[in-house]
Amino acid sequence: MTIYEVFLKPAGRQEFRHAGALDAATDELALVSARECYVRRGEGDHLWVVRRDNIIDAGSEFVAPNADKPHRHHSGEAVAARRRSLREQALTEADDDD
Repeated sequence: MTIYEVFLKPAGRQEFRHAGALDAATDELALVSARECYVRRGEGDHLWVVRRDNIIDAGSEFVAPNADKPHRHHSGEAVAARRRSLREQALTEADDDD
């Protein structure tokens, strides 16, 4: 038996999420089992089934050099605030011209 990891993606623009793991004798049985266990009620419209022994674990030592660079990640709030400010400024300038 081989252990498989199951990932689901709901409809739309959401990303794949880990749904669980299962044991199966073959890749085909893993797909069928994953479908029957994890998408019976339409929880996702895309399904990935990956052999656990094919997953490459980078480990914390490998990613540690990038741990101190939080400036690379943002939610987009700063960009949205800047655009909002520029729009408001443009409206104010247009009102002043009238």
